[in-house]
Amino acid sequence: MIVVELAGTPLGKGRPRFMRATGHAYTPERTRNFETNLRLAAQDAMNGEPPLQGQLYVNVEAYFPVPQSWSIKKKSAAALGMMQPTTRPDWENIAKMLDAFNTIVWRDDAQIVEGRIAKYYSDRPRLRVEVSELRVEK
Repeated sequence: MIVVELAGTPLGKGRPRFMRATGHAYTPERTRNFETNLRLAAQDAMNGEPPLQGQLYVNVEAYFPVPQSWSIKKKSAAALGMMQPTTRPDWENIAKMLDAFNTIVWRDDAQIVEGRIAKYYSDRPRLRVEVSELRVEK
């Protein structure tokens, strides 16, 4: 199993932006920076190993900071796992950030055949991704 962990508040993939004058599309800088950091974390986790082959299972856990404006009671509930984030980014945009793993952790994200994405609150915000090969039993 490969585990990639990136400290900091997880981001979802930002929508492409367009320049009015030329119609040129570009990825927002914040998204590019996060993907770059995620790619570097993936390279560290792979430790020089080649990309995984075959069918893959991915478990994504996104840990978000507890809002400071919340009451003590609500903060405690979040810390105990009794509340989970229902705010942006949505799970789909978190998953899109895994494009950063292409050619590093796997050849292509089309290899992912099963997966799970969960959002939690934590006093240590981070994105944690576990990738494992699925063994096909015959």
